Amino acid sequence: MSKQAIAERLRIAEATRQTIAPVRAGVTVPAVHPEIALDDMATAYAVQQINVEARVARGERIVGRKIGLTSLAVQKQLGVDQPDFGALFASMAYGDSQPIPLSKLIQPKVEAEIALVLTRDLTHERHTFADLIGATDYAVAAIEVVDSRIRNWDIKFVDTVADNASSAAFVLGSRPVPLSQLDLTACAMRLESNGEVLSTGNGAACLGNPLNAAVWLADRMAALGTPLRAGDVVLTGALGPMVAVTTPGTYTAVIEGLGSVRATFIE
Repeated sequence: MSKQAIAERLRIAEATRQTIAPVRAGVTVPAVHPEIALDDMATAYAVQQINVEARVARGERIVGRKIGLTSLAVQKQLGVDQPDFGALFASMAYGDSQPIPLSKLIQPKVEAEIALVLTRDLTHERHTFADLIGATDYAVAAIEVVDSRIRNWDIKFVDTVADNASSAAFVLGSRPVPLSQLDLTACAMRLESNGEVLSTGNGAACLGNPLNAAVWLADRMAALGTPLRAGDVVLTGALGPMVAVTTPGTYTAVIEGLGSVRATFIE
């Protein structure tokens, strides 16, 4: 089956909120589609790009990028040695405490992150910490809502890449802070709901420092000819374990130096 056909299956799964079998090679797939097999990174990103272009053609607006697989433990689990990325669209963006309908999602999970908002383009072949610091207008606390169109989250690297890095939505906090006022490595994070702490971590959990992830992304996007631009939102990666969302409720992420942000789910 062609890359276009695989991309269409993922689009239909998202639109109908019906999961599909993994799209990677070496797994059992439905008999009606026995030829589906993704087995390399380039093909997986090509599938992702087909669906990104389809959304843009429908009038959607790209507002940034997300970085996934920033945990070394998760990378080891999936057998890779690098993060991945996906596109963020304006239709995915929610404000602090703005209701997020569960009916739009399939099997969502939440994770707390630091988001960077850029003030200048990043077009170099190789970027440095200084480039990212100079290009960042401010950081804000964020919650990413990840979701998978792959049944039961049975994913490997190519599955999540093809599926736009398992992205679904994101919530930005409303307290912008310049990087000069933050310790990105040491900042503590807790993610809680109904007074119960569900996940903890810190900036070091994101490739040692969220700027490491941002530098990787800037280089990758420039190499692909789609560099990060002024105004883009960059979700730098999870600061702790993700948490499954199964019922309506509010999840609050508190990040040292950045305050708090809330993702509120409704029926």
